[in-house]
Amino acid sequence: MKINRLTMAAIAASAAFAAATPAFAGSCPAGQSAHNPLAGAPTAPSNVTDDLIGSVDLAKEIGVADRDLRMRRLVVQPGGVVPVHSHAGRPALIVVVSGSITEYSSACAVGIDHKAGDISSESDGISHWWRNNGQMPAVLLSADVKARD
Repeated sequence: MKINRLTMAAIAASAAFAAATPAFAGSCPAGQSAHNPLAGAPTAPSNVTDDLIGSVDLAKEIGVADRDLRMRRLVVQPGGVVPVHSHAGRPALIVVVSGSITEYSSACAVGIDHKAGDISSESDGISHWWRNNGQMPAVLLSADVKARD
């Protein structure tokens, strides 16, 4: 896939931003780690855009068949939701570019707040969903390994 200059500039800017503020977040607050079945979690997206910036076929790069490394830009409007999903076999890193967002995780009894500059690591089969409880859009960059549909 050919990546245009604007996409490369966005990736470079994101990398520089992440390198400047290496705030790995997403940990459950002390004393709140617990199994959470996420009962009643939303199953459909709401007020969120999810745009693919670019992808790499991992079979061609490192011999991992039927998987892509992809970069996406999500904009979650106030009150918007990224529905419940699993990261079993699908690791990801999320950078909060602007705004804030709350994650509801299968491994935490309370919501986990993420602010601009935070990086969240998603792996180990975790299930979760996200809601923008703030007053402004939350802009996220997501890099993940995804099985081809």
